[in-house]
Amino acid sequence: MSQSVIDDTAGEQFAVSMDGTTAWLEYKLHGDRLHLLHTEVPEAFRGQGVGGRLVEAALAKARADHLTIVPWCPYARGWLQQHPDQIDDVTLDFKARPSKP
Repeated sequence: MSQSVIDDTAGEQFAVSMDGTTAWLEYKLHGDRLHLLHTEVPEAFRGQGVGGRLVEAALAKARADHLTIVPWCPYARGWLQQHPDQIDDVTLDFKARPSKP
């Protein structure tokens, strides 16, 4: 898959689309913290590394903008924990939890 991941800042998501299907990683930016909320990868994209590419886009944004990543999304949290070689130059906060409404 060669489609690029885009940072849809208005929609607060990283997304990649192909043939009318979109995979995305929803986020919220709070000051210098990038909260990763939910990853959705349709069946058509499974097994192609699309979820990882979405998390890598979040890492790139964190590096460029000097942000702390707060991975609330279970997929993003797991991916980050499984790829320590890709996170050594990014600040992560695994302890923060979403506030209740």
